[in-house]
This record gives sequence, structure tokens and C-alpha cells, in this order.
Amino acid sequence: MDTAALDRVGEQLDAFVGEVFSSLARKDQREKAGLYARGLMLDGRRKSMQPMAQRLRVDHQQLQQFVTTSPWDVVPVRKTLSRRACGLIDPDAWVIDDTGFIKDGPASPGVARQYSGTLGKVGNCQIAVSVHAATDAASAPLDWRLFLPESWDDRPTADPETVAAITARRRRSAIPDTEHHRPKWQMAIEMIDELTEWGRIPPVVVADAGYGDTTAFRLALTERGIDYVVAVKGATSAHPGDAVPET
Repeated sequence: MDTAALDRVGEQLDAFVGEVFSSLARKDQREKAGLYARGLMLDGRRKSMQPMAQRLRVDHQQLQQFVTTSPWDVVPVRKTLSRRACGLIDPDAWVIDDTGFIKDGPASPGVARQYSGTLGKVGNCQIAVSVHAATDAASAPLDWRLFLPESWDDRPTADPETVAAITARRRRSAIPDTEHHRPKWQMAIEMIDELTEWGRIPPVVVADAGYGDTTAFRLALTERGIDYVVAVKGATSAHPGDAVPET
């Protein structure tokens, strides 16, 4: 979207930003939220702070502070976005998936050499796990999490030097002490629970074999009374819960 197109929808965008970020206490925070939304919508491949600020013709520190250090709670914002998305799309399904973001260096939170479906191979990247509302015509994210590889978790190792290095790396990236590595399927269930608490009801959950092959994931959906359609690998087997193995 170029600046002229953005100007044409300016009032609608202002109303949207005003609703989505209504939980922000300060006026200047809401204004920065509006700038950030405009930066995301404007044409340009790179959506990091400096390129967006150049397109907006503002100091990039305004956007940087809003995203990284300004004290506002993301949960009410995500809650409102999820309500808006479900109201607009009226989803036929919730899609569980993960997306890779290619990175050049090792400093970004959660970056590691890991498999990315975006790349179709192992590469240096971040991975985000998400729940999308979807129909045949549209999709929109309802909730999302940054996946932390085991190399970013200071709990599994007892080696003091390794623990110190990981702890320092986490601190530089402002990763909370409560956030640790956990399987992607578990993160998906956490998001489904959060969305349910917000009043969003999944029509049916769908996922690829990266999730469907995990028995614990399928059982967690069953325990919650959630219908699902998931892919599994050819070697995956299933049996009734009361089946007795042959001796």
C-alpha cells in the first residue's frame, strides 16, 4: 500500500487502532501504535524499525521504544484482534502451524539452526507457532508464540559456563525468566486454552503431521472436546483405548 492509498483509509485505520489499542493507558502510546500500524501497511519488504521509520519520515526511536521498552500489556491487544478476526472471517477451522523467519546472525531472540518450512530445510532462523482462523477465502492470526530452542534454555545443562552464556544471551534479548523451551504442540495447546478463555470457540482444529503425529497433542484436543483433522505419517498407528497388546 502506498502513501496515497493509506491516506484514503486513514480514518478507518484510526478507528481500528483506537479500538485495538484502547487498553493502552497513555495517549502517546496509542499514537505510536498508530504509527507502527501504518509502517506495517506501507509498501516495502523490510518491516524492521529503521526502514519503516524512513517510509513514515519519523525517528525510528519512536517505533523502537514502543515495541521494545514501552510498558504495555500485549494480552488485551491480542484479545481484541482475535475477536475482530473471528467476527470478520467467521472461521471454518483453526489452523495450527509454524513459520520460519530467516536471520543472518545469532543475536535475535530464539534464533538457531533449525528446520523451517519457509526454507524447506535447516537454516538460521526464528520459529513462530501460531493459531489462525481460516476459511477457503481468508485467514488471520488469532494468537502466536516465539519458539525457544533448547539452546536458549538454561535449565537442561549443569555446566556453569554454558549456563552463564545462555543466561547472558537471554538477558540481552529480554527473555523473561519464566519463558523456557517447550514443544511446539504444547505451545499450540496453550494458545487454544488462552483463546477459549477469551470466548473464542474453535469450529475444528487442523494441523500438519508435525503436530498430528504427537499423541499428546491429539489427546489434549480430545480432552478438551475439540474436533480435529490432522495429518499423520504413514507409519503412525492408532488403536482403541481399551485395546490389549498381543503377547
